[in-house]
Amino acid sequence: MTSRPVRIALQLQPQHADYEDIRSAVAEAEDIGVDVIFTWDHFFPLTGDPDGRHFECWTILAAWAEATSRAQIGSLVSCNGYRNAQLLADMARTVDHISGGRLILGIGAGWHERDYVEYGYDFSSTGKRMANLADSLSRIGSRMAALNPPPTRKIPMLIGGEGEKKTLRLVARYADIWHGFGDAATLEFKLGILRQHCADFGRDPGEIEVSTNVLGGPSPTGHPDELGPSLRKIGVSLFTVGISGPDYDLEPLRSWIAWRDQLQQN
Repeated sequence: MTSRPVRIALQLQPQHADYEDIRSAVAEAEDIGVDVIFTWDHFFPLTGDPDGRHFECWTILAAWAEATSRAQIGSLVSCNGYRNAQLLADMARTVDHISGGRLILGIGAGWHERDYVEYGYDFSSTGKRMANLADSLSRIGSRMAALNPPPTRKIPMLIGGEGEKKTLRLVARYADIWHGFGDAATLEFKLGILRQHCADFGRDPGEIEVSTNVLGGPSPTGHPDELGPSLRKIGVSLFTVGISGPDYDLEPLRSWIAWRDQLQQN
C-alpha cells in the first residue's frame, strides 16, 4: 500500500440524542478540523437503551451536506439490504451534488438482525447477503453512469468488512477505501489477503485507502501516540473515532486531530 496522508474521521452515532445535539456536534467537529464525518445505518440504538432515540442514515447525510462546507461526509456503512441498489446510487449522487462533491459512499452486506426484521427486510443468510452486495455493487456503478446530471466526480466507494474470501475480494474489485477491524497484526494479515485479490484483478492495492476504528468500534482503542504509529506502519491512513450520544464528547477526536497535525509538522 502506498503511503497516504493521515486523515481523521468521526463516526457520529445518531443514537439517544436530539437532532439539535447531533447538528451541534457536526459543526464542532468541522470547526476543529476533522477530515470526514460519518454516520451509521441502523434503525435502533446499538448500545444503551435498545428502544432509545435514533435517526436514519441518508436523511441525516442530506442534512449534513447543507450543514457542512469542508469535511467529507458519508455512511459507515450503508446496509445494502435496506435500499434498492439503483435507488441508493441516485440518493448518493444527489447528496454528492448537495455537498459540492464531498460524499463517500460506504456500503456493506449488513448484520443487525433487528433492523431487518422490524422493517420487513429479509435477513436470510450471510452468504445470501454477500451475494446481494456483489450484485448491488455492479448495479450501483451502472446506474451512476446513467444518471443526469452525473455525480460531480467518481464518488469514493468505501466497503466495510473483513471476510477473506468474499468481502475482501469485493474490496479489491470495487472499493476506493477499505474499512477493516482488529489490531495492527490482524489488519496486516487481512491486507496481505487483499493484495492477493488485487493481483487477481490486476489492480494496484495502493489505490485503496485503509481505514479502521480507533474508538467506538470493535477495534482496539488507545491513545493516538500509542495506537497510531503501529496502525500507520501497516498502511492505515484514515483513523475513525466513533462517538455516541446523547452527550457528544469530542475530546478524543481532538486528541487524534492533534496527533495528525503533529505528524504533518514533522
